[in-house]
Amino acid sequence: MTATNERPTGERRPRIGSIAVRVALLGAASLAAIVFRGALIAWFTGPFGAGRAADDRTPAAAPTAGRAAGSSPGSDADHVAYYTCSMHPAVHAAAPGKCPICSMDLTPVTREAERAGVIHIADDRRALLGIRTTRVVRAPIDLTITAKARIAMDETRLHDVAIRIAGYLSDLRVSATGQSVRRGDPLFRLYSPELYAAQQEYLIAGKNRGAMTAGDPGERLMRAAETKLRLWGVGDDQIAELARRGEPIERVAFASPASGVVVEKTVVDGAAVTAGQRLFRIADLDEIWVEAEVYEADLHRITKGTPAAIALDYLPGTTFTGKVAFVDPYLDPASRTGRVRIALANRGLALKPDMYATVTFQLPLGPRLVVPTSAVIYTGPRRVVFVDLGNGALRPQDVTIGARSGDLVEIASGLAEGDVVVSAGNFLVAAESRVRSAGAFWEDRHGER
Repeated sequence: MTATNERPTGERRPRIGSIAVRVALLGAASLAAIVFRGALIAWFTGPFGAGRAADDRTPAAAPTAGRAAGSSPGSDADHVAYYTCSMHPAVHAAAPGKCPICSMDLTPVTREAERAGVIHIADDRRALLGIRTTRVVRAPIDLTITAKARIAMDETRLHDVAIRIAGYLSDLRVSATGQSVRRGDPLFRLYSPELYAAQQEYLIAGKNRGAMTAGDPGERLMRAAETKLRLWGVGDDQIAELARRGEPIERVAFASPASGVVVEKTVVDGAAVTAGQRLFRIADLDEIWVEAEVYEADLHRITKGTPAAIALDYLPGTTFTGKVAFVDPYLDPASRTGRVRIALANRGLALKPDMYATVTFQLPLGPRLVVPTSAVIYTGPRRVVFVDLGNGALRPQDVTIGARSGDLVEIASGLAEGDVVVSAGNFLVAAESRVRSAGAFWEDRHGER
């Protein structure tokens, strides 16, 4: 029997049908690639590829359109910088035609409008886009300067208690820092052999004075002994008590020289002390200092007597008022700030040293040319506003700004009273202007990148 490769007729028919389906699918894919070739190229190549795709699709469109319009050298067509699509501003074409992405008609952008960054937005479209305008006016404003501050003790109200003679402490009345004392209250008692001997000298000189005539050396000895006791810190009432008793006081009491709060204590009961040693530091907190750190750019505006408002986080709703008492004549090299001192009454000791506070200075500047702060666009070192020229035209304008007050900012130059500027939606307008001008106003003219 001879072998054969032929298959039954029923097996060949399915294979032929499968081949026909594949050919049909490949044909449809090829047709779609041909039809959408330009759009696909524009999608994958970006704005510049989109422009080239438009030129590839209509190679003779530019000269034909120019001749059909009857253009000639020096006509309006020569002032057109490029053509773009309102839906896809990245498309830049050298000739009129269709957008390669959405097939809308391309619109011209003149060279003059490109240089000035002028765009046109109709009033009805402005309402839909949330674009609002306002008029430039002259109005009185106050400059507000805010600075962080710290509560500090008034250095003129600090008192040190230093012993003037060596000895030993006893009966210490101040047990811890933070304790309040009053002027004249006893702080401690001191036993000192030298002080005890000086009292004896004073008593002996006083007894001998009655047997001597005026001007006798005994009189001078008594005055010298009395002066020595005063120089060592013994008070007049204690000297009078010593004369009345007629015998030395073994442990002499020393009183507080001022009223306030003990903020520093260096001794304990029974301690041995030496002449010149500081035992306590007393601070009178009835008045305190508020030390504000003001940046050097604002420091020249603040002088002695400038009113200030002080607020603290832990006392919401409470504001203290005071005046500048002193401005430091130097800056902090690290923070570039100058210290401004405000003397403030501390009723009830509500303000405590080392608390943080916020100080606000309100400086009236008088009438100034102002616009809302939302009207100014900050682009690098430049400040730009959009001026409404009428008939839907908006032009970017460089300005110089001055002081700020709330939601108003001073215009030092660039605008005149009565000008109308965009006060809302200006970032959308700026984006459109940047695209329409191809960067001429925003980049080339001022060297910004």
